[in-house]
Amino acid sequence: MNTYFQTIQTFDNSRNMDQFKAHLFYVEDDESLGFVTKDNLELQGYQVTHCKEGQSAIEMVKEKHFDLCILDVMLPGVDGFTIAEEIRKYDTEVPIIFLTAKSLKEDKIKGLKLGADDYITKPFSIEELLLKIEIFLKRSKITNQQEEPSIYRLGQFDFDYPNLKLSFNEDDSRTLTQREADLLKIFIQNKNEVMKRSFILEAIWGEDDYFMGRSLDVFISRLRKYLKADTTLKIENIHGVGFRLKT
Repeated sequence: MNTYFQTIQTFDNSRNMDQFKAHLFYVEDDESLGFVTKDNLELQGYQVTHCKEGQSAIEMVKEKHFDLCILDVMLPGVDGFTIAEEIRKYDTEVPIIFLTAKSLKEDKIKGLKLGADDYITKPFSIEELLLKIEIFLKRSKITNQQEEPSIYRLGQFDFDYPNLKLSFNEDDSRTLTQREADLLKIFIQNKNEVMKRSFILEAIWGEDDYFMGRSLDVFISRLRKYLKADTTLKIENIHGVGFRLKT
């Protein structure tokens, strides 16, 4: 374990990021290992949802879309194999990487039959994990680049992103600015999940500074005004962290 932590902590995290790259689902019950791995993945530009136990992980995969899943096999209660089975019921394409302390051939065969894309045996280096993530995300992007919806359903609204059109009904629609549309899209793609201010600013404005933060607050106020016709929708301010679109 000490070798693992040394590798994680000394990894070069100085690279600048133009925007966050993908949303990763990471299931690991070891709190220390989970913390440093999540932290390093975020430093490399990934948005990471970390879950510590299997049953909660199953509930999350029913509600949210992830670009790649990293599952520890050995979990208390519901194990990683079971989580992978549930993921495949809802998404047959998302890449799945198993983390395991075992190197048994039978376990690897079982995981691959369940639809896993690869295995990493603990202890592992963050460089190895990052390399596999990048490979599978690139492959997934090529496969699914035409599958992104152009029209999103949000509560009682229809959101036509390519045409910047937000419609409550046939008689109530408005044309958004490009930045308003970009911001609404990222909220929809991460609905019911807390998004850090820094994540939104990097993804939409390309940088995180004070003045961009003030602009973000203005755009949030506009979206709240636009969405108020549907009382089931709410953009919450999570103090000191960021925002969440509750649906």
